[in-house]
Amino acid sequence: MLKRVPRPQTWTCPKCLLHQQSRRRLVTSSKTRGAVAAARVADYEPASHASPSTTHDDRTLRQIFDSPFIWKEFSAKNKHGKNAGLFQNRYLTHPAGFQEFASITLTKCKKIVAAVLSYQTTSDLKNVARDLDRLSDLLCRVIDLSDFVRSVHPDRKIVAAATEAYGRMFEYMNILNTTTGLNSQLKKAHAIPEVYASWTEEERTVAAILIKDFSKSAIDLPEAERKAFVDISNEIAVVGNEFVENMGAEKPTLSFESSRLKGMDPLLVRQMTKWGSVTLPTVGMPATIALRTVEDEATRKEIYMANRTSSRDNLQRLEQMLKRRAELAKLSGYESYAHMTLTDKMAKSPEAVTSFLDALAKENAPRVKTELGELMRFKNSSGSDGADDGIKAWDRDFYTAKLVSAQRLQGKRTPDFLSAYFSLGTVMQGLSKLFHRLYGLRLVPRETLAGETWNGDVRRLDVVDDVEGHVAVIYCDLFERQGKSPNPAHFTLRCSRRISEEEVQEESARPNSLFASAEEAANDGLATNINARDGNALYQLPTIALICDFALPPPSSSANHRPSLLSFREVTTLFHEMGHALHSICGRTGMQNVSGTRCATDFAELPSVLMENFASAPEVLELYARHWETDVPLDPTRIRERVEAERRMQGAEIESQVLLGVLDQRLHSSLPLQWRDGGLGRDSTAVYQDVWREYSSVGEPDGTSWQGFFGHLFGYGGTYYSYLFDRAIAGKIWQDVFQRGGMGAVDPESGHRLREEVLRHGGGRDGWRCVAGVLRDERLSQGGRVAMEEVGRWGVHG
Repeated sequence: MLKRVPRPQTWTCPKCLLHQQSRRRLVTSSKTRGAVAAARVADYEPASHASPSTTHDDRTLRQIFDSPFIWKEFSAKNKHGKNAGLFQNRYLTHPAGFQEFASITLTKCKKIVAAVLSYQTTSDLKNVARDLDRLSDLLCRVIDLSDFVRSVHPDRKIVAAATEAYGRMFEYMNILNTTTGLNSQLKKAHAIPEVYASWTEEERTVAAILIKDFSKSAIDLPEAERKAFVDISNEIAVVGNEFVENMGAEKPTLSFESSRLKGMDPLLVRQMTKWGSVTLPTVGMPATIALRTVEDEATRKEIYMANRTSSRDNLQRLEQMLKRRAELAKLSGYESYAHMTLTDKMAKSPEAVTSFLDALAKENAPRVKTELGELMRFKNSSGSDGADDGIKAWDRDFYTAKLVSAQRLQGKRTPDFLSAYFSLGTVMQGLSKLFHRLYGLRLVPRETLAGETWNGDVRRLDVVDDVEGHVAVIYCDLFERQGKSPNPAHFTLRCSRRISEEEVQEESARPNSLFASAEEAANDGLATNINARDGNALYQLPTIALICDFALPPPSSSANHRPSLLSFREVTTLFHEMGHALHSICGRTGMQNVSGTRCATDFAELPSVLMENFASAPEVLELYARHWETDVPLDPTRIRERVEAERRMQGAEIESQVLLGVLDQRLHSSLPLQWRDGGLGRDSTAVYQDVWREYSSVGEPDGTSWQGFFGHLFGYGGTYYSYLFDRAIAGKIWQDVFQRGGMGAVDPESGHRLREEVLRHGGGRDGWRCVAGVLRDERLSQGGRVAMEEVGRWGVHG
């Protein structure tokens, strides 16, 4: 479709905080997976699998992240040459280049649109799917690249230029949204048996996706109804953003005598004290700390109630958004917004999602019961006056914190000592070693050219396959700096796609002094390589940006200074983001609409969640976890203790996610059609209270309305279950594939199996077929409600 749909619009998984991800269809674009470019210029030759010094590359990889001295020397080599442009995009050597880039791309787009609309013969119509995929790629080249640049670049002139280019292309995209002829031509081609038979599996998949997305955008409706669809969509966007931006409590603050906050950090209490009274914000870190530490149960209850009671104004915004979504779905011929959203997901229907969540809740119930028993014993031993009343909602965080603290005091060391074994350089080196063992892929440091990156701390890595050679580019922006987003993120800045001979010929006929060859011009000067899997065709390479916010190493005049050391949580985050990158690297499809991470929303987190398991596996730790000073390897039992401690209350965390998943489904059902406009938030509150009564092991008090704080209702819109779903599948793959081989987590046969059955397909193969293939369980291949329930029965472990 030619529409930038709300992502789940911008997907943000609970651990990744991605901005995962709308699947960018024909002209769909997403901050989570932006579209920035990578490079190929006349004076640049990518790293080769035939390099004689793999050891040198491996050592350099560690040093450029751990030693500022070596990084300074390494990064200075090509900085004084001619400006190569951002990401080596030859247009982007100066701010005005963004407009030139947009203008040239628009010309190419309009030529494709005119051609598709003019097709008459069966022979011509065979080109429709691939032409529309190229149109999507061209638009994403500018829209997503510009969107990424304007979010990370420090130069205001470049940010302004990128914003202008983004707006210009977005406006053209909206024009295409109303071009019904594109939809008609696609459907016409799809319906002709000769045309359909001539298409590859990827072309058929892309065509089906685009037809479905066109349908969901109401392009088949009469003009009046289509206008109503656009109006409602715009209202949802406005109200949804207002809902997210105005989340707040009905009571913003509470006042207490300081004695009632006994147990809380006295310094923090003193900071909130004025004229003898403590003013506690009811939302934010102070309230969270109070619920974990304040000893007086009545005070905790008062804070809990205020902390989970949303402002009435925002509840009204939420209900307005939900009702409009329900109306939008009905206008489009769907029973509910969840039904409309889930048609192209693995789940397919709200009923299947509910089956999954119910099965998972049942599997998780014994674990929750055990955890509550532990908390109850701790509450009884503390001599609490309310011990006979069981664990209340305002008790859970308090006694969990007490229990964890008591367990930590029993240990001989604090978790902080682990960071000495995880310098950033050793972790990156470990990832490269792991990828090489499992997939035959290496991370090779590459000097950047002048003007190629947006900040001097950005490291470029080329991904090299032992057989295929250069297959991807990763820009690593991993250190903190002022003004930078603290959220970790993965961006597939340029997708894989086959560049046709016709595209190269077009560039040959259009002189352009910026490029050394027509092949370079066909990809804006960005990285290309031959794909042996596809008849040695020319491919544009996936280009990825990894964004993290790790602390810079402390300043030192010594060459042997302390590097940036990561906590184990940060290590796990980096492995998670690299899981997304791996999907982009291996998913080198011929069409960009299904490349890499462009897959169903409820499949997109699978590779990244699975990668988290590798961070703590003993076989993997042996590859990289060594003390930064002594080079002594880390005892893997220390990590096992840490992981077990973190999973001590995992049942409660899973239950919480189940609750939110069910709430998301209920609120995006047809129920909002029964609500009246201008209500006081009572309707959504009734749904919220019902869900907690049915699924929560700890009763929720009457009067709370936490749904007004659930900002992901706007972003996820019927797909919040996805993260739990992928965690369940990842846990099953980890146990059945990577824990049963002779070499465990570093078994090359297991890696080959995952790459061939899951990673290499991107979004070009149905997710259920991928799961069935890697698990060797054909019962799952057709998906459906039964398969969803089966995944729920697996539970979430790890």
